[in-house]
Amino acid sequence: MLMPHPAVLRALLAEYEAAAADEPVDATGRPGPRTRDLAYTLCVSTGTRDVRRAVETARRHLADAPAPVAAAAPAGAAD
Repeated sequence: MLMPHPAVLRALLAEYEAAAADEPVDATGRPGPRTRDLAYTLCVSTGTRDVRRAVETARRHLADAPAPVAAAAPAGAAD
């Protein structure tokens, strides 16, 4: 199965977790539209159908991925 690049998956997971924590639920108690959209994208990206499994799969994949490299300052950049 294809998996998204770790940087893309890391950003998607962070955005989903932020939305899930910050976005208010609707009148029926369901997550808001942004959270639902991100949950769907996370499920598609991880090949799962349940957002809890998608989060677990993403975290497991990211644990095995190399750590992100900090961008270096361009040569000659002033401090």
